[in-house]
Amino acid sequence: MFEKLENLIERYNEVTNLLSDPAVISNQERYRELSKEHSEKTEVVKKYLEYKKIKSDIENLKHLVESESDSEMKDMAAAELIESQLKQTELEEELKIILIPKDPNDDKDCIVEVRAGTGGDEAALFAADLYRMYTRFAERAGWKTELMDWNDTGLGGFKEVIFSLKGVGAFGALKYESGVHRVQRVPETEAQGRVHTSAATVAVLPEVEDVEIDINPADLQFDTYRAGGKGGQNVNKVETAVRITHKPSGVIVACQQERSQFQNKERAMKMLRAKLYEAKTLEQNASITAQRRLMVKTGDRSDKIRTYNFPQNRMTDHRIGLTLYNLNEIIDGKLDDVIEQLKIAARAEKLQESSE
Repeated sequence: MFEKLENLIERYNEVTNLLSDPAVISNQERYRELSKEHSEKTEVVKKYLEYKKIKSDIENLKHLVESESDSEMKDMAAAELIESQLKQTELEEELKIILIPKDPNDDKDCIVEVRAGTGGDEAALFAADLYRMYTRFAERAGWKTELMDWNDTGLGGFKEVIFSLKGVGAFGALKYESGVHRVQRVPETEAQGRVHTSAATVAVLPEVEDVEIDINPADLQFDTYRAGGKGGQNVNKVETAVRITHKPSGVIVACQQERSQFQNKERAMKMLRAKLYEAKTLEQNASITAQRRLMVKTGDRSDKIRTYNFPQNRMTDHRIGLTLYNLNEIIDGKLDDVIEQLKIAARAEKLQESSE
C-alpha cells in the first residue's frame, strides 16, 4: 500500500508541475484532464502526508520516552505517544478506504426502471410507491427527474415506469437499488384486513455517452406509435412515441414523454446505450462476479434485496441485515441512512477482498 502511495505522490507532483506548463495551459482539453486528475488525488495525498508526519512524530516520541530522565516529561511523552499511535492506526484505515478503486460510473446520471412483479394491482401500486420514493429522494438531492416511459394501470399504479435522474453522483447513490423489492401490507381492496405480499423489480443503469458504446445504425429497428397519457387516454393524435429494437441483442426500449418524435428518439437512444453498456460490463466482469461473495450487489436482479413491512413500519435490507423502523420516512424518499449503510458494507467487503 505504501509503495502505491509513494508512486501516487510522485505522480501528483508531476501533474502539479504540468499544470503550470504554458504548453498544457494552451491545450484546454489536456488541461481539464490534468486538473481532474489533480483534484482526484488531492485528498489521498493530504491524508498520506498527515500519516507520514504522525509516523515521524511517533519515532521522535519513542526516542524521547527512552532517553528522557525527567519523569514528568517522560509521562507526558508516553501519553502523547499512545495518542499518536491511535491516530496512526485511524489514518491507515482511512487510507485503505480512499485507495479502493472508485467506480468510474459513480458520478454519472442514471436511468431507473421500476416494474410491477407478482401481486397484480397491489404490485403496480407498490411500483408507483417506489417511483415516488426515488423521485422524492432525487428532489431532496437537488437532481432533475425526467419521465421517459410508463405503462399505468389507471388505478394509480404502474406496470412499469422508466425515468432518468440527472445529478452528480446519481448512479453512485442508487446503484445498490437494483433487485427485487418486496412489500407486505393490507391492500385497500382487502375486506378481511389480511396482509398481502407483492413485489416489484428495480434496475438502475448509468447513463452513458455515444463514445462509450458503439451502436451500428443498421442494427436498429425504429417504430412509432401514439403516446398515451395516464389513465389510458391518448394525449397525441400523431405518432410521437418511439420504440427502438436492437436486433443483435433483442433489447427493446421506448419513450413517449416528449411531444416531439425527435426528442423521444433521443431519449430512447439514451436508454438503449445504458442497457447495452450494462450488458457489456456484466459480460466483462462475469468471471470476477462469479468468484465474489458481494453481498451488496450480485448482479442478479432475481435476488430479493429488501422488504417493506407496513404493519410494522419496518424496512429490512436482506443483503446487509439492516432493519429500520421508519418505513414511512423511507418510502417518502428519506433513503440517506439506507444508502450510507450499503456504501459502508460495500467498502468493507472490498477492503476484505483486497487483503486476501
